[in-house]
Amino acid sequence: MSRVFREYGYAYIIGFIAVAIRKLATGELGTPSKRLQVAIGLVAVSSIAVSGSLVGVAGATTKQSAGSIAKHDRTVAFWTHARVAKAVPRDFVFDPASKSFKPLAKPIGGGSSTVAGASWTAGGEVLRTTGKVLFAMGTSYYVCSASVVDDTVAGRSIILTAAHCAYDEVTKTFATNWLFIPDYDSAPAALTTSGSFCASTTFGCWAADALIVHNGYASAGGFNAQATTHDFAFAVVGAGGKSGTSQLDTSVGGQPIQFSTVASNTNTHLFGYPALGMYKGYDLVYCRGSLGSDSLNANLTYKVGCNMTGGCSGGPWLAPFGSGSGTLISLNSYTYSGASAMHGPKFNTKTAALFSTAATAVANTVVS
Repeated sequence: MSRVFREYGYAYIIGFIAVAIRKLATGELGTPSKRLQVAIGLVAVSSIAVSGSLVGVAGATTKQSAGSIAKHDRTVAFWTHARVAKAVPRDFVFDPASKSFKPLAKPIGGGSSTVAGASWTAGGEVLRTTGKVLFAMGTSYYVCSASVVDDTVAGRSIILTAAHCAYDEVTKTFATNWLFIPDYDSAPAALTTSGSFCASTTFGCWAADALIVHNGYASAGGFNAQATTHDFAFAVVGAGGKSGTSQLDTSVGGQPIQFSTVASNTNTHLFGYPALGMYKGYDLVYCRGSLGSDSLNANLTYKVGCNMTGGCSGGPWLAPFGSGSGTLISLNSYTYSGASAMHGPKFNTKTAALFSTAATAVANTVVS
């Protein structure tokens, strides 16, 4: 039986029965025929209470669906043009002077990879499935990137992003008003002072019903070596888009995901919406290069030459990749000060556990 129904449904029914009995007893209900109607109603309501386990399941489904729609509407309304304009990247760069990761304040240097950072103009599924993310942490507004993942679950879609774009590792709280805008490149919204931000984008927006992160990230205490190896998260979204009733993966598609380590020197494509320096946050940018490992992080994470800047965090790494589609193997996570490379976590059984949890989760979840 639904917990929500047990806590609230019975209280409502009992209150209804009590009021109705009082009115029957005092004659407040008027004519005999009216009293008969109420008596029949009491029998029906009592039957519902007795068979609460059956009604509770149906009631929970309806409540969850309505709650998801309401959350979508609230989140879309929250992101006014003014708030979007205030959103800043939540990216991290390793500072050699302090020997710690700090929020990225300026662009990293140029690169020597095959493509260090260029506008993606070839279209394909990657254009539709990669998008911008807006979210709040406390009183601050942030922007990241994310991508839609193939799944077999009806009634929901699953989005891959960085854990630091979903969870505050210092305050140990989840992001709020988490919003995904697929294919932002094709119709960047003009940040005017009127109208709906989401309505002016290509497909509209989808709000997260649940965010899923691993305890390895949640317990890191800051963005550090432990956090880098667990810097992956999934967002679960229901119906949304411009109509508020569209399914995300039906609208834009999705990319398959791989949870095993990928061989060194694999040709890899990185995507995202960088928003610092020469990048303005409205263009889908990509890098292409050979996959390596971060020797400064005990080879626990991947490395690819790339000069994307803040705002690209959470964007997908795809290998193999061709004709605008590929397999998700990692994501944009962190950089080093003065370097020209992007680093990302190595997906593993922990990543797979998060993805499995996302298939059924209805609330923010930390997976152990």
